[in-house]
Amino acid sequence: MMNYKGGVGKTTLTANIAAEMAKTGMEVLLVDLDPQANLTLSFISIEQWQNLDRLERTVKHWYDAYLDKDEDMSLKDLIISPPMVNSRLDTDPESGRIDLICSHLELINVDMELSSRLGGNTDRTIRSNYLRVLTRLKNKLDEIKGEYDVIIIDCPPNFNLITQNAIVASDFYIVPAKADYLSTLGINTLIRHVEELKRKFNQYSRQSNDPDTSTISPHMLGVIFTMVSYRNQQPISAQSDYINQIKRDRHCFTNFLRESKTIFAHAPESGIPVVLQRKNEQQELICKEVNGMVNEIFMLSNLS
Repeated sequence: MMNYKGGVGKTTLTANIAAEMAKTGMEVLLVDLDPQANLTLSFISIEQWQNLDRLERTVKHWYDAYLDKDEDMSLKDLIISPPMVNSRLDTDPESGRIDLICSHLELINVDMELSSRLGGNTDRTIRSNYLRVLTRLKNKLDEIKGEYDVIIIDCPPNFNLITQNAIVASDFYIVPAKADYLSTLGINTLIRHVEELKRKFNQYSRQSNDPDTSTISPHMLGVIFTMVSYRNQQPISAQSDYINQIKRDRHCFTNFLRESKTIFAHAPESGIPVVLQRKNEQQELICKEVNGMVNEIFMLSNLS
């Protein structure tokens, strides 16, 4: 999940899609790579996060082990099972579970330190260092992906090396966006940057003699519009214009995440996404829309 623009509902969407998948019996792993750590704090309390920080069990500490000591640390040691959401899921024997790898507010500094690992004195060294840095997350997720039906990565709102790690590790990506000028402005640029990364990575991969490095092909599933306001059961006209504009060039999901400040505002504090909470009429509509998104995700991924 990624967009250059912050505040587009990316984390809310990630949490609710994961919860909907788990509700249907899937084993889901969430990886929070956003230094704001909003996804992390949507599932655990600040006190629980502080304890994980003391124990050095966040993705920032995992990168630190590589940068400081060149350690090849497993991601397994970072995985937690958030208690509130899984307690809710446990009430239905048909449900799966949600696990989480937590982010850290200082993850923003890691990107600059990763940059220092790039470069070299020869073309071969440059290629080798580039591939080593960019495959860091992929290689470790490959070790554990067999334990999950799906892994969802919440990316920071930029195209730094952390985001590039996520793209290299991913089969698919989704762009959440508000239907407004600033949120849609960078979508084509983001997609172009992904294609440029794919070309460069695959070029270096083919030139490499490392049999463990393969080419990548992250596929865009589409744009999901969030915070959509409705009138007469249709998006308001101001937002419809932006939705139609993007639809001309890109695939857009047929389901939107509707605007609801009152419903979504308190969900992170409870540790339980909206789709798993006690329903009222508006929540039923939101749950139906999220369910539609999940179905479309799997339909599109199977087609791809």
